[in-house]
Amino acid sequence: MGKNKQKCAFCGREMENLFRAEQPGVYICHECIEAGHNMIREMKQYNEDETDVKGLSLGSLPKPAEIKGFLDQYVIGQDDAKRYLSVAVYNHYKRVLQPKEEGGVEIEKSNIILVGSTGTGKTLLARTIAKLLKVPFTIVDATVLTEAGYVGEDVESLLTRLLQESDYNVKKAEKGIVFIDEIDKIARKSDNPSITRDVSGEGVQQGLLKLLEGSVVNVPPQGGRKHPEQEFIHVNTQNILFICGGAFDGIERKIAQRMNTQVVGFDAAKKAQQVDKSDLLQYIAPQDLKSFGLIPEIIGRLPILTYLKPLDKQALRNILTEPNNAIVKQYQKLMAMDGYKLTFADDMLDYVVDKAIEYKLGARGLRGLMETVMMDVMYELPSSKRRSKTYEVTKEYAAARIEKTDVNKLM
Repeated sequence: MGKNKQKCAFCGREMENLFRAEQPGVYICHECIEAGHNMIREMKQYNEDETDVKGLSLGSLPKPAEIKGFLDQYVIGQDDAKRYLSVAVYNHYKRVLQPKEEGGVEIEKSNIILVGSTGTGKTLLARTIAKLLKVPFTIVDATVLTEAGYVGEDVESLLTRLLQESDYNVKKAEKGIVFIDEIDKIARKSDNPSITRDVSGEGVQQGLLKLLEGSVVNVPPQGGRKHPEQEFIHVNTQNILFICGGAFDGIERKIAQRMNTQVVGFDAAKKAQQVDKSDLLQYIAPQDLKSFGLIPEIIGRLPILTYLKPLDKQALRNILTEPNNAIVKQYQKLMAMDGYKLTFADDMLDYVVDKAIEYKLGARGLRGLMETVMMDVMYELPSSKRRSKTYEVTKEYAAARIEKTDVNKLM
């Protein structure tokens, strides 16, 4: 820095304490440095925004068969749901990327609703698709949502989390995917009028309408109602894909009632025999969701309805070993980092699957059961001085660990 007054090579002003460049006699003031820094930051942000908008193209967009093939690497079974999802996601992003034409055909948004019991892979399907497309993705729980003005979270908080996932880049967030879990928990409590408001049921469904359909929403950047002075961020939800998932526990009774009313006439007995009573979810229809408690406006904005089959023994067995992120492969990788080759007996894996079916835990319960079995192994092996670097987990060892564990902790 120069102690005497020197002239800035950029703005031409004379002042003390200028920054000296490598070339002799060339100086720059702190104001010009700050201005240049701001210009570079704005140009970088602009380029990032342009990249986010043009990151997906019709040429690079995976075809439905490619999307399903990617899902097959991480999700076992559920072929029907994968096909529905693959086509829906492909068509949605074709809609986003279509060239704008005056007077052309306007493609409407197709949000998705997945119905299936717990642990069948609803969340995993949505997260895997977001991983493939490399778009912002967030999972939100509908159980915490209430009407504006009541204790809980506003529906706009769904978009706050999507903004956080996209580093508050609005254009990037407007191409993202939101998975709303436990959508069945905001069902209308009853058809009978009540003196109390249904602030976490029908009221939330009314608030979700504007998000699902596509509109400009004022989103609080920090979420919640604790910062009333914060400026809102305007987010257009027209190109955000919403995937809703729920167990809809008890909806089988609604399906059975509807199908019984349809089975009338001379061939009633024949039609009744064709109904698979062990898997009634495959016959689910929008009117069943209405009977369960979803308002017709919500159902109309979730036009793609598909279901996930209950996982049988073979599917659960495959989940343990086959996917790229299979539970067994994860434990083997963890132990390999400590120098051990970990193996699992076949009858041990069958035992864990039988317990998951017995306790009705689904695929999610497999992780809890395996953690119960592996806890002592993961605690003792890393510091063990044993010569053999191979360790096999047997059925007897697994049974001893699971039988002394409280089942409620696994749920």
